[in-house]
Amino acid sequence: MQKMNLPTLTRKGPLEVPSPTEKDWPDDNEEDYVLKDPDQELDSLPQPYRMINKLVNLLFDRSWEVIEERNALREAKSTWIQPTIYHPLAEIQFNKMPNCMAVSQDYVFIGGAKGFSIYNLYNAKRIYVWEKLKVDVTSIWATDLGNEILIAPVDEMGIIRLFYFYKDGLFLVKAINEVDDTSKQTTCIKMEISQGGDFAAFLLQGAGEVWLDVYKLPKESWLKEVEHAQLTLNAKKRVRPLQLSTLDSITSDNLEMENICFKGDIKLSLPVHIMKIKPPKPVTGTTFKSPLEVFAKIEDCYGLGSGQNHFIKDSQWEQQAEIFNASYKKYLDGAWEEEPLSMATFHFLLNSCIFAMPPEVKSPSGVACVLGIHWTRSHNFFLYSLNRTLKDKIDPEGVWPCAAPIAASRLSCSSSYLVLACEDGVLTLWDLAKGFPLGVVALPEGCFCQSIHFLKFFVVHKGQNMYPEGPVISQMKCVVLCTDASLHLVTANRTQGPTISVLVERPVKHLDEAICAVAPVSALPGMVLIFSSNGSVCLMDVAKAEIICAFAPPRSYHLVVPWKPVFVVSLHHPCFFLQGDHPGEIKSTGDDGDIQYSVFYFNFEAYPLLQNIFKNCTIPQKDLTDTTAFPQALPLEKRCAHLLEKSFQKLEKSQVKEQEHWTRLRRYSLLLQRESFKK
Repeated sequence: MQKMNLPTLTRKGPLEVPSPTEKDWPDDNEEDYVLKDPDQELDSLPQPYRMINKLVNLLFDRSWEVIEERNALREAKSTWIQPTIYHPLAEIQFNKMPNCMAVSQDYVFIGGAKGFSIYNLYNAKRIYVWEKLKVDVTSIWATDLGNEILIAPVDEMGIIRLFYFYKDGLFLVKAINEVDDTSKQTTCIKMEISQGGDFAAFLLQGAGEVWLDVYKLPKESWLKEVEHAQLTLNAKKRVRPLQLSTLDSITSDNLEMENICFKGDIKLSLPVHIMKIKPPKPVTGTTFKSPLEVFAKIEDCYGLGSGQNHFIKDSQWEQQAEIFNASYKKYLDGAWEEEPLSMATFHFLLNSCIFAMPPEVKSPSGVACVLGIHWTRSHNFFLYSLNRTLKDKIDPEGVWPCAAPIAASRLSCSSSYLVLACEDGVLTLWDLAKGFPLGVVALPEGCFCQSIHFLKFFVVHKGQNMYPEGPVISQMKCVVLCTDASLHLVTANRTQGPTISVLVERPVKHLDEAICAVAPVSALPGMVLIFSSNGSVCLMDVAKAEIICAFAPPRSYHLVVPWKPVFVVSLHHPCFFLQGDHPGEIKSTGDDGDIQYSVFYFNFEAYPLLQNIFKNCTIPQKDLTDTTAFPQALPLEKRCAHLLEKSFQKLEKSQVKEQEHWTRLRRYSLLLQRESFKK
């Protein structure tokens, strides 16, 4: 670093004779060099070299700060208690990257190059491959229909197909949005299947528009048609002795591959298109001349609250826009970006008393009867009846307006609870089964909801999370992942207001530890899998906000895209699958022998630390009712009775104490009387 030192004639302070030893010499003062030759003084650097010098020094200073910070972090991590890391039990290898996974019943469906594969959930063995496409499968859904499974893969062209998987047969039902003219091809963005598989909805995009197609699935007809075809095939089948050849040896994999076959020649009944829903039109000036015309437009109060039928004129909208533009002119100046197409989030809801359905509509229990949907940047949650045909007028039967645009929503697996998260960070919790809201709770300031994940309700008994064996009424728990990578736990019940607690704080310095995905583990009470941007996968206990253990592929593997991991967690089995790749492998050139990608199988039952949690994860109902540790688990009537009983006990104790007090006073007065009589 070059400095401008003062010459000897202009130095500060008196001259001093230096001591004979260097140890006693004072440190050099930047403002005064006593024994320096003026001819050796350095002048200041001219521009632009002075600026370059400052930038280089700043770069070195910041680099040194980063080095010190990393060293401090490394020393701190050396003192931390590292969680136990468990490795996968099995590995499925691919020569091309798998894109998506889904789990249903005892099978895993993995979508990849030109189709998808079916694997056994227990041993991760492949049992069938369907590869009849010219493009890859990018996403896949699988829904349990009882003894059957409905599979819905989406390819790179955006075409979604429905497959019906029954016993040993795979049947193609229909390609929903496939057309002969490629210029009119639409793309499937999202899909949802109702609980039980009676209805399906597909969000499609094409020609600059977005809409939602709703279908009714004839699953009863499918079952009859498949069983009839199976009986016909068995009648024609003849018994032949098994012949072995030296070229085709039979292995366990080959035997499993023969168990399932694709039966494309059998045609099943097609889904029935019942509804096409488009985004709500922008609110414009009214065409009504009087308020009476507005109310006459609304039939039976259906659609009330959507904002479409109003009495606001165009001049009022223009005046409001002028005021807004004048107030926020400095923020509005600049190039305007074209608004993206409005997307939708939708759920199939069971019948409830809070839905205003027509009186003639009657749906059996356990069957979806309402479709709830909210669009991007919309304040309203629309409710549509599913008891209609394509010819009927598409108007919502109900509207739930919110104070801010709805950013995210989630329906529980049992379809009993619904959470609506607005853009202002406010969550509205609904108990759909009983028909009333559980409460409203706000996220901490600066936190905005990214995703919501329901947990199966659990209680903490003697320091351990447990599922109640009896039915749980109006009690829910969910975790909320925010856009700043913070994680929160929300708890609510019908007698107390909802509460929110922070599980993971927002990362400030170490951004690679930011949470990018969360997945509940239903096999373990109160446990969630946390996926971080650095590729780590941890199991967290939300009741204690502690990391229990971690999961990782072998050392030679890592996650393909750590900030967007490809995984799937089984809802009914204690296992999950995780995709990884081998960074040291040479990229595949078409040779099937170049194994490059893998899907790893983890089973919670096989790990010692989780075996005790998995075995003792339920608590009998009598233990909940007999102990006072779980007052929230009791029904409302029993809780009231318990409260009255405690109040009566307190009253009896106070009466006994009062009686003892009066008895003492009487004895004391008698003693005083005796003493006075003696005197």
